[in-house]
This record gives sequence, structure tokens and C-alpha cells, in this order.
Amino acid sequence: MLGYDMRLEELKVYQLAMELGEEVWQIVIQWNYFEKETIGKQLIKAADSVAANLSEGFGRYHFNEAKHFGYYSRGSFYETKTWLTKAHNRALINDDLYEKFTKQFDIIGIKLNNYINSIGKTK
Repeated sequence: MLGYDMRLEELKVYQLAMELGEEVWQIVIQWNYFEKETIGKQLIKAADSVAANLSEGFGRYHFNEAKHFGYYSRGSFYETKTWLTKAHNRALINDDLYEKFTKQFDIIGIKLNNYINSIGKTK
């Protein structure tokens, strides 16, 4: 199923991915130059790519390409997890914030996999 009868902005996984990108941005802009230039840029690019790849696939209007970009989105999702773990390990984000992100990742991961699995299937 590729929801052409719905808008991209109505997809819950897209909404959550957009929120994730904004939350990451708000954290990274507070870091010092070195942290921004090393981990920060990588983290922001990965987090923003989760939603960006969903939107690119959605805009292709073909289930094969939508699924393909869903896989890219999932790759960016896992990359974001890695950069956030590195940020936590290097004391750039505290335990509470890391735990919050971990809970978000559980939800987004399930929704992202469900979305990818639903593409191309008919009801």
C-alpha cells in the first residue's frame, strides 16, 4: 500500500522522523565548534535523512521506489542511533536524554519497518 490517497504529512512515521530531526538540531546547536564539526554535522545529516528519504520515496509515486527509499530511511535511522550513542559515550548528551531517544527509537523503528513492509501490498 502506498498511500496516495493520503498526504505524506499524515504518516505517523514521517511525523516522528521530522520531530527527531528537530530535537537533534536543538541539541547540536548548543555544542562547541569541535563537537559540531565532528559528531554534530554527521548526526544532523543522518537524523534529517530519515524523514527526507521517506518524503523522496513517497513523491516517486511508485511502490518499488518508495520501498527503496524506505530502506535508505532505515539506514539513516540506524546511522542516527550510532551517532547519538557516540554523543552519549563522549558525554555530549546526558543519560536522561539518551534514554528518551532510546524510547523514541523503539517506536520509530517499529513504525518504519511497518511502513516499509506495507508498501506494495494491497488490502
